[in-house]
Amino acid sequence: MTISLERTAIAQQNAAQPPETKALLERFAPVFEAIAATTIASEATRTLAHEAVDLLKGSGFTALRVPVEFGGAGATLGQSLRLLRELGAADSNLVQALRAHFTTVETLVSGTDSAARERWLPRVVAGEVFGNATTEKGNKPGTNSTLITRDAGRTLLNGTKYYSTGSLYADWIKVSADTADGQSVRVSVHRNDPGVELVDDWDGFGQRLTASGTTRFTNVEVSPENIDASGGVEGVGFGAAYVQGILLVALGGIASAVRRDAIDYVRGRERTFSHGVGDSPQRDPLVQEVVGRISSTVFAIESVLETVGSRIQDAAALSAAGELDAAGTAELDTVLSEAQIFVVEQTLDVANRLFEVGGASAASETRGLDRHWRNARVLGQHNPVIYRARAVGQQRLTGDHLTTPIYVGATTPDGDAA
Repeated sequence: MTISLERTAIAQQNAAQPPETKALLERFAPVFEAIAATTIASEATRTLAHEAVDLLKGSGFTALRVPVEFGGAGATLGQSLRLLRELGAADSNLVQALRAHFTTVETLVSGTDSAARERWLPRVVAGEVFGNATTEKGNKPGTNSTLITRDAGRTLLNGTKYYSTGSLYADWIKVSADTADGQSVRVSVHRNDPGVELVDDWDGFGQRLTASGTTRFTNVEVSPENIDASGGVEGVGFGAAYVQGILLVALGGIASAVRRDAIDYVRGRERTFSHGVGDSPQRDPLVQEVVGRISSTVFAIESVLETVGSRIQDAAALSAAGELDAAGTAELDTVLSEAQIFVVEQTLDVANRLFEVGGASAASETRGLDRHWRNARVLGQHNPVIYRARAVGQQRLTGDHLTTPIYVGATTPDGDAA
């Protein structure tokens, strides 16, 4: 059989989608296939995925959420998460690398600032991409050491950011900074502005191609119109859930890729073990059981992510109507945390089980099967599950501990914020 049953199942699943979603899946399928074909080599050589990002821009994928009247694809929020999951199956690095971009576009699409939409959305349609520069070392939680100051009539940005995910692929970098009076703001800086330095020094063992390096800003002159109040999409009721949802669909993409690669690996094998219980790997009941468990778990992960997409989209609709209250936001964020606990743990489980379907050849670097576990493990380090699980437990038991917001910062030895 030359056509994988896994791919047949995916085609049937996609065919069952609403017509608009099906059309989007069909439109971008060749793009995802082209990216998937280069992922193993790019990972092995740590070649940043500039060509893949250019392909996504050229295909209109980065304008997925931009309304049709602006020249975008006009996809719904739920459809954007579904398509990002498909991209994650091709290369999870790109989903994470584009998280700041999709978050910024969501701010524009869902917000009420028509002038900002008129200014930025045409640029997004033209292929311009946003990156992120938020995380620092040594700052107090919820504050920034990166500062916006005034000097001789100029507005200047100074500071250093770490884990600036996606910025090496980006045209515009969204920088979190504090003003002299302690107000937190978001600043849009072009990568080519004088004083901007992008460093490719991310050394994680997974998600190696997310371009999550250091970014330095030295007396970068900022236009006042490029300074926004802090928060963006994360400041609205569904925003934190949407940002978290993008990480979850990246993990879901990894899980789907594990199922795909497990099936393709076993179907391509001819050798079996003398102590096996089948005359071929495909007919070995033990191998069949492993694949069955992987497939079942991935089905559950995908089902959870479908629910996640629906819940976020419903919340966004309520928010647009002014009907999303604090209780609704708290419940949405708690549900997303519950989903994270499940999706992280189960994606890691199937990525590990993948190696049970074969022998030493499964460890070959030319196959790159280890990338699934490495990438899932690193994605799972964002908002660590131990904290999420505890927060969910308290919220469910007492209702007095919101699972968001999440800040990262330095602490003194006695545990107080420093």
